[in-house]
Amino acid sequence: MSSDSLTPDRGLGIDPIVVEIVQGSLAAVEMEIETAIARTSRSPMIRDAHDFRAGIHDRLLRKLTGRSYSALVHPIARDFPLAQMRPGDVFFHNDVYRSEGGIGHLPDLCVTVPVFHDGPSGPQVVAFVQAFGHHDDIGGAVPGSMPSHATSVFEEGLMVPPIRLWDQGVPNRAALTIMTRNSRMPDSLAADLDAECSACLMGARRLAELFDRYGGNVIESCFDQLVDRTTQTYRREILAKIPVGSWTWEDYAEHDGVDAPRLHTQRITLTRTAAEDPGGARLILDFDGTAPQAKGPINHCGDYADGNFLKKWLAPILRNLADTPERMAELDVNEGIVPLIEMRFPPPGTLLTPIFPAPTNARTFVILRLLGVLAGVLAKAVDGRMPADQETIRYTGVYGQDRNGQPYLMREVLGGGSGGRYYADGEDTIHVVPDSRNLPTEFTEARFPFLVERLGLAVDSGGAGQYRGGLGYEKHIRMLADAHFMSIADRSILACWGVKGGKAGRSFSVTIDPGGPNERSVDALADAEWVSAGEVIRIRTTGGGGWGDPLDREVAAVLRDVRWGKVSLSAARSDYGVMLIETGTDLEVDDDETQALRADLRSARAGDRPFFDRGPGYERLSGGATSSEFDWQPG
Repeated sequence: MSSDSLTPDRGLGIDPIVVEIVQGSLAAVEMEIETAIARTSRSPMIRDAHDFRAGIHDRLLRKLTGRSYSALVHPIARDFPLAQMRPGDVFFHNDVYRSEGGIGHLPDLCVTVPVFHDGPSGPQVVAFVQAFGHHDDIGGAVPGSMPSHATSVFEEGLMVPPIRLWDQGVPNRAALTIMTRNSRMPDSLAADLDAECSACLMGARRLAELFDRYGGNVIESCFDQLVDRTTQTYRREILAKIPVGSWTWEDYAEHDGVDAPRLHTQRITLTRTAAEDPGGARLILDFDGTAPQAKGPINHCGDYADGNFLKKWLAPILRNLADTPERMAELDVNEGIVPLIEMRFPPPGTLLTPIFPAPTNARTFVILRLLGVLAGVLAKAVDGRMPADQETIRYTGVYGQDRNGQPYLMREVLGGGSGGRYYADGEDTIHVVPDSRNLPTEFTEARFPFLVERLGLAVDSGGAGQYRGGLGYEKHIRMLADAHFMSIADRSILACWGVKGGKAGRSFSVTIDPGGPNERSVDALADAEWVSAGEVIRIRTTGGGGWGDPLDREVAAVLRDVRWGKVSLSAARSDYGVMLIETGTDLEVDDDETQALRADLRSARAGDRPFFDRGPGYERLSGGATSSEFDWQPG
């Protein structure tokens, strides 16, 4: 007799202990998949930087795990009926415009494996295991497949719509050969794909064992409860903190690689509905007012599957409204968040609704900015009880020929500072991609022709505030051979904004040969900046915005920051109004001078100040305005 015949009908009560076991098992399987990929992949971006994710979804295409974001199963189910899937199948895609919004740019390759369990008519699909990650090179106009000046997706690399890459355990060698032939790094691409396929097949076996142990009805009932529990938890603990009403805010990408720098607007009007409204309490995110699609590659295909991917991408921002930081860390984001958010997109032809074949490789400028826009509009709704703006992802790297005359490509995702919060400073050098990291110096120096002469915190990069923004990186790379430098970065003119009196952080910058005869700044969007052997590349990443008035910061905290090298003596005086005296090898506070200076700085302020501080770059791009109409708090 099958185990299913001994289980209650789906929808009836399930032992809560079993629900917890299933939830823990899903998390363990997801982590085992990611561990297997990290241990068996080959490229630095996957193996060392960990720029990849795994996800587990049920047969209804619902995301069940909530540790991090993941792609969608929707495009696979759309093109391949579940009844025609077989054990050992592996599906593959990276086509942005055929991914239902789950893939943002072509270097993100996605593999999907169905999970089977015996039903009345044989093995049936009961779940899916998926992994997607950023790969070193899949063709296109430049090494790394992220041409900063692309005007068409056809310049960005090989597009693959959903295909069956493995058929009942047999790899499709023809498809794999086509993909590796188009890559400048064919060996690492082949190894990465093999690692991802094998890890997902292993994960599918683990999930099948879970179904065999408890039966399909029990497991699917547990899935229902996990999703419903998330819906109810967020409605009770998070939405309840947001008053009924509507608020609007916007932020900007600063350039698209093609046109001159300008403000590319991303706007959200947030409406929190009442519990008695049709549909109940929920959040409506209206993106009307978002700028037209860019000529360059900063567009993001968000308006697919009713914004399903974007809802789960943005939802972690809501966790900042939890009662405590500890509770915030406990809140997962799975499919249960989807019923709580309604998205309203503008017509086709905007940054969020681009029309094929608009380029998308730098779409991080939009989707990461949207995290900040949602945080900002929520800050208006809850009187600032949200963090200031955090770092934004950027890709930097060098490519050329190594000591043996072979081509190499080194790309890195360096983090930056997170925003100050109403209860604490921001964190230094965080990475937006969960579990990702900078490349180890020992690895890069052994493999590539350069030396890392410095990797530390960028002093004064965090925005001043009662609670200071976190600091970004400062990294110095000395080239041992001629090479080209590349960068896909934002926030080089604009900055991470401060809130409720806090100041904006420092912007991203790259300087080659700093202090030398050939010192020059590099544009944040660069494909092939020449660097001669012996020259140093200095990279400074963004600092987070500050929260609250810097003149309200505890003097002891400013003294500590200067002692730790996070804030300079001059910034302590100009930003925080703290006068420090050097006494031999130490510092002490001049209390009388500090009180007088803070009083002078307060009195020098003229009139009301906006709720948000965008830094000096906004004035440059806005035509002289220091704030937008949405930066002021009503009343």
